[in-house]
Amino acid sequence: MPMLSRARSFQVGVGLGLAASILLSGCGSDKPKSAATITTSHAATSSTAAPGEKKSAAVTVDVDNMKFAPAEVTIKVGDTVTWKFSDSVPHSVQGIGDRAMGINSPIFNKGEWSYTFTAPGNYRYLCSLHPQMRGSVTVE
Repeated sequence: MPMLSRARSFQVGVGLGLAASILLSGCGSDKPKSAATITTSHAATSSTAAPGEKKSAAVTVDVDNMKFAPAEVTIKVGDTVTWKFSDSVPHSVQGIGDRAMGINSPIFNKGEWSYTFTAPGNYRYLCSLHPQMRGSVTVE
């Protein structure tokens, strides 16, 4: 078997293993998952509420100096958290556990990523590249 074919076989095997582990990671829980709206952007956005409508709030978490600041935030259902990336190294926001599975940003050096929380609970997250970087969002 030529060397190129062995390398390709290895890549296919690794890819299949990764796909299987991703599919299996969501199994085994009967907890309901929360619905959320995810927005990826590089510019801040604003919205206005109609008269009598509740306007959702926005909270910003700075991702800089190898930390999330603030590391813990408390918001209301329907509020949005925006992570603002401005470090010299890349980071991401990755939910921990079944409840936080939808929290999954791309990897950023600079820019912003937002997540709107639509169900109450405690949502823990970390940077997938630097697992010592951790934070949480409490939704009331």
